Amino acid sequence: MDLSNLRPAEGSKHSDSFRRGRGHGSGNGKTAGKGHKGQKARSGAPRIGFEGGQMPLYRRIPKRGFTNRNTKEIISINVSRLDVFKDGDTVTVESLQEKGIIKNPKDGVKLLGHGEINKKLTIKLDAVSATAKEKIEAAGGSVEAE
Repeated sequence: MDLSNLRPAEGSKHSDSFRRGRGHGSGNGKTAGKGHKGQKARSGAPRIGFEGGQMPLYRRIPKRGFTNRNTKEIISINVSRLDVFKDGDTVTVESLQEKGIIKNPKDGVKLLGHGEINKKLTIKLDAVSATAKEKIEAAGGSVEAE
């Protein structure tokens, strides 16, 4: 048992699509599941987030800046992480995923120059920094940034 396969107990979930207020025999007659009296028993009950006239939380918290819709999330990896490849291999986004170096490439993968490399590799990634390109070519490899 782990978090990825948790499920509610058998029979604990009920459908929400039945008709309420259709007599005692339906099991949901009379007050139709709304209890007795009170604001929430009546029609026109307040919206979600309503705090009885107090300034609601979503209006009390300051809003700052904005989120740019066009931002790209680039995954960066360093040259030192390429040690898992054999001499002469081709490094692509798919091969990085197979080796477990990255999980989700999001909007692209960029190779950065931190660390050392001494294997001859062919790099086919979205972007490569100048120092990473230097190090790979010094080791006898080649870079084909797309």
